[in-house]
Amino acid sequence: MSVAANIEESPTQLRFAVGAELEGWRVDAAVAECVGVSRAQARRWLDAGCVLVQGATAKASQRLRLGQEVHAELPRAQSETSLEPEAIALDVHFEDSHLIVVDKPAGMVVHPAPGNSTGTLVHALLAHCSTLSSVGGVLRPGIVHRLDKGTSGLLVSAKSDVVHHGLAQQFHDHSVEREYLAIVRGSPAASEGWIDAPIGRHPQDGKRFSTRSRGRTRQARTAWRVRERTARHCLVAVRPQTGRTHQIRVHLASIGLPIVGDPVYGGGRRDSLGLVRQALHAAKLGFCHPVTQKWILSEAALPEDLAAAWERLRT
Repeated sequence: MSVAANIEESPTQLRFAVGAELEGWRVDAAVAECVGVSRAQARRWLDAGCVLVQGATAKASQRLRLGQEVHAELPRAQSETSLEPEAIALDVHFEDSHLIVVDKPAGMVVHPAPGNSTGTLVHALLAHCSTLSSVGGVLRPGIVHRLDKGTSGLLVSAKSDVVHHGLAQQFHDHSVEREYLAIVRGSPAASEGWIDAPIGRHPQDGKRFSTRSRGRTRQARTAWRVRERTARHCLVAVRPQTGRTHQIRVHLASIGLPIVGDPVYGGGRRDSLGLVRQALHAAKLGFCHPVTQKWILSEAALPEDLAAAWERLRT
């Protein structure tokens, strides 16, 4: 990765030089990528005049050029959020005063969104943690990365802005170790492989993503390895090298290995495995602790529903 974001000591300061990977990007997209927030949040900062390119106030639609310096002074979120903490049990795999790693259950939304105003992971974290980072704004405190509602598994959240920026930089640089387990339909001839296919919006359905997009795409690379086989299904370990939306689901479907139970990319097939969600689980998460510099590695076994589904296939 040629982009280097030199995070200053102040948690509200961000500086980075435009490398080859961000050349030609819109400023709002680049800031969102480097900080680890939504593009809407980045646009709000730009509209407020918080982002400078080469010392001048930048517009959201402005295109970046190689070597330009971007400086953002990010305002702190409100100290009091409008969200009410909810005492929802969390499966904590690691926690200290700087961050927390939890195993999110399938069916739980990570942060509030239209149609999901309560019962999210953020509500549970607000009740469990005394502080969370403010980078994501009042609706996404502590949220560095996300998992789909139907995907279970490991997720790290930050308790301070400095730690948030440090973790976001690692996700941006693809230095975080991530491994997912998925039950897929199909039995490939090879036992492992790479999928190197850019992802963009689906040409017919703007809510979906595809490797056959005719619009703007982003580089996406995924490694996969078969762990077990049956005649018609496989349990595969998947390691995404990039972090695009729905990347694993799109990539596996593109090579004829759709994830069982996937309502969007599963090809419309109904598998009689008793699942009410896609069979995808974030099983391993490793990163360098931004404060202690120690390597933190967490592992989460297949949850009961996926383990039972695979056992039915095996027997």
